[in-house]
Amino acid sequence: MQYPSSLTPIEKEIIALPSGKTAQIPKTRPIFDSWKGNLGNDNYGSKPVLCYKGKPFFAELIILEFLKEDGWNGVWVDTFRHKYRTSYWPNNEIVLPSKPEELLQSIYHRAGSTKGCWDVFCWKEDLYLFAESKRHDKDRIRDTQKRWLDAALDNGLSFTSFLLVEWSNN
Repeated sequence: MQYPSSLTPIEKEIIALPSGKTAQIPKTRPIFDSWKGNLGNDNYGSKPVLCYKGKPFFAELIILEFLKEDGWNGVWVDTFRHKYRTSYWPNNEIVLPSKPEELLQSIYHRAGSTKGCWDVFCWKEDLYLFAESKRHDKDRIRDTQKRWLDAALDNGLSFTSFLLVEWSNN
């Protein structure tokens, strides 16, 4: 898998899966700029707001932008509000194309739940990539995400179809 240069993996994280298997997932550690502007009260429940190209973004949407700039199509899988998004300001939601939607539904079926889906889902030709955004020293992979990853791997995806993005901000 060729990742965008801004998301080039620098290490692998070993994740113990519920099935007893382990997964070696590529991991990158970008540094994002903090947003200094005003948003009023619309920050999605105190989610860190970051700056990309002079505009406010959440980390998941910066990751999505990096992938789109590299020729991928994709969405932020907003599991909190059960939406697929390509932006937040303005607030939007989209419908997935049929092939990506079929893949997600198959993984959800294997996992027995929609919980745990990774944050960013992208596709390019016959390639799929799921990226999980984790704030350095603040977040960790949850058990639901491990179950979901296990189901996705059982669905035929390889380790390289996943990317951990452990970001920090300045």
